[in-house]
Amino acid sequence: MTHGALSLRLQSWRKSWAQLLGSPQMRQGPAPMAATLILEPAGRCCWDEPVRIAQGAVLLPDQEAAALLQCHRQLPEEGRLKPRRRPSGSCQHGGPCPSAHAWAVLMAAGALGFLGILGTWGPQIFAFCFVSSQEPGPFPGIVDMFGTGGGLLEYRASLLAGKGFAVLALAYYNYEDLPKTMDILHLEYFEEAVNYLLSHPEVKGPGVGLLGVSKGGELCLSMASFLKGITAAVIINGSVANVGGTLHYKGETLPPVGVNRNRIKVTKDGYADIVDVLNSPLEGPDQKSFIPVERAESTFLFLVGQDDHNWKSEFYANEACKRLQAHGRRKPQIICYAGAGHYIEPPYFPLCRASLHALVGSAIIFGGEPRAHAMAQVDAWKQLQTFFHKHLGGQEGTIPAKV
Repeated sequence: MTHGALSLRLQSWRKSWAQLLGSPQMRQGPAPMAATLILEPAGRCCWDEPVRIAQGAVLLPDQEAAALLQCHRQLPEEGRLKPRRRPSGSCQHGGPCPSAHAWAVLMAAGALGFLGILGTWGPQIFAFCFVSSQEPGPFPGIVDMFGTGGGLLEYRASLLAGKGFAVLALAYYNYEDLPKTMDILHLEYFEEAVNYLLSHPEVKGPGVGLLGVSKGGELCLSMASFLKGITAAVIINGSVANVGGTLHYKGETLPPVGVNRNRIKVTKDGYADIVDVLNSPLEGPDQKSFIPVERAESTFLFLVGQDDHNWKSEFYANEACKRLQAHGRRKPQIICYAGAGHYIEPPYFPLCRASLHALVGSAIIFGGEPRAHAMAQVDAWKQLQTFFHKHLGGQEGTIPAKV
């Protein structure tokens, strides 16, 4: 989000704030003035860059002031609040943090968020490719994929393109003419995406990177195991077993791991907890769903949220590591984040603790503690960039991107 867009929202908030301040309930006692917000840096910046917000108002020293984001604070004597320095008196994020205004946002009950995107496609794939608009290429190439929500999501790819990469945001179901379900997926489609990226004039070889979260991370493991041209892969809370449908590639088939819905639990908030629903891919017929990671020639980085309630991400990362090492492959890097949930996003994205799950058909708990999850996102974003620059080459950058 640019500062221009944020300014428009702040203007809307100021109107609502002024109406609230003008209500009879708020006019009791000394007449307050409308609050002011100071944003730094003053120009435009990317979403993954920290924003400093200072709130100001003419109020008496130590007078409590109601604030946004379900928190309240006491203003110091100078009448200005700086989130980096002063913690909330009663707040969801529970301590001083300059960007908590972004990641501590909680969705109101019954609210529904969505993102509308225009997509384009290559000869055989539905994707959007982002490259730098201000620095000469070629750049290290990355295929970027998300989970069971489907569609074509571009925000992570566009941010990474500004860091010195050429990034292909790839849709694989529930978009345009793609299948509406994941019952049957063909790895040849993903192979076409890899070949398209390798043939792009702005992409340097000899291989590309893969980045995926959730089901997207699982597919990255399958791509690295079956396909050529994969040099490095970052798996964010992915499964080592094939989940949700059958995967085909050149006569080979990976069946989905079994599911036992009797293991679903219900939280005190009424959400389904599905962390124990999937069968173990180490036992019985479900062993056939285990992705043959021992075939992979790429380097792996697993980013794991230890409070992931979608599935057992830490267990899957460790089992992939054991299988790779047992077959003489390079030991992957595993970074675990205590208190982080399933959807580890770029920095300052609000925590998605619970949401509708496309395969389950109801709202489930994804896990995560707001502050720990937010800190994990900041570190994970740095770790994956460092990993890709190390194994794919290229120069780090902070530049705008173009389609």
